[in-house]
Amino acid sequence: MKPGNQTSSVSEFLLLGLSEQPGQQPLLFGIFLSMYLVTVVGNAVIILAIGSDPHLHTPMYFFLANFSLTDLCLSSTTVPRMLVNIHVCRKTITYAGCLSQIHFFLWFIGLDVFLLAVMAYDRLVAICYPLHYNLVMSPRCCFLLVVMSFALAHSHSLTHTVLLAQLSFCSDNIIPHFFCELLPLLKLSCSNTYANQCVLTYWGGALTILIPSLIIISYVRIVAAIVKVPSASGKWKAFSTCSSHLSAVCLFYMSAIGVYFVPSTADSTGKDRVAAVMYAVVTPMLNPFIYSLRNRDMKRALGRLLSGRALQSS
Repeated sequence: MKPGNQTSSVSEFLLLGLSEQPGQQPLLFGIFLSMYLVTVVGNAVIILAIGSDPHLHTPMYFFLANFSLTDLCLSSTTVPRMLVNIHVCRKTITYAGCLSQIHFFLWFIGLDVFLLAVMAYDRLVAICYPLHYNLVMSPRCCFLLVVMSFALAHSHSLTHTVLLAQLSFCSDNIIPHFFCELLPLLKLSCSNTYANQCVLTYWGGALTILIPSLIIISYVRIVAAIVKVPSASGKWKAFSTCSSHLSAVCLFYMSAIGVYFVPSTADSTGKDRVAAVMYAVVTPMLNPFIYSLRNRDMKRALGRLLSGRALQSS
């Protein structure tokens, strides 16, 4: 509970952004506009390639298409608003806009986590139980896994948003970030945030400890199964189907660790912003390259998609 004036409530927040130096704003605008365009084009091409190629109408690529859509939405939750603020030299965001941004950001972050776990389960079934793969990973099962991921992620987001809406915000409305994030906003509240902290601990443990543990267990079993494959070519083929997903998991959690597991210090604000850029902007941009450059089927599908577009335009 913070002392201070509790008779008034703020109607908007001030986002300090990544830099407060006016001379750096055009450079930041150019960099993040380029990164956002790469993110949108890259993830959209992945979705189009999977949707247009019958060879990729499999559970693995169905989950990948949903993952790419989630990354596209995640980046769109934060970057466009930041670009507008830089362009118009206005760093404020309304109270309702801030809550909406937090809601959708937490939703898509949670969805990323659950989809990564679902994709790990898909690879586990494919490698450890290949004869039962088509039965276990049926279209109905795949659809239910995605719907369940959406529902759990939305439950996570909605819980935080509803609790956040109950808090009061008084005179201090400065958020040292480039978007509305949950932790900095809780620090600004002049209400008791005990319930928020409890829910944050519960969901944080589920998303950053339980789900990664399930992914690790899946890969332990996958590695154990790959080791038993007699031929080197067979081992490489089995491992290659997991390498892209494993790279995406490592990239996502390494950037998240920089925010939630590195102890905060008085001068950690700049580090928190950089870490947030990694998992909110850089990771969604790099995932299409990870899945396209390290996957032979995706390369072929992208080639067919691009050549088909070229033929249509000629």
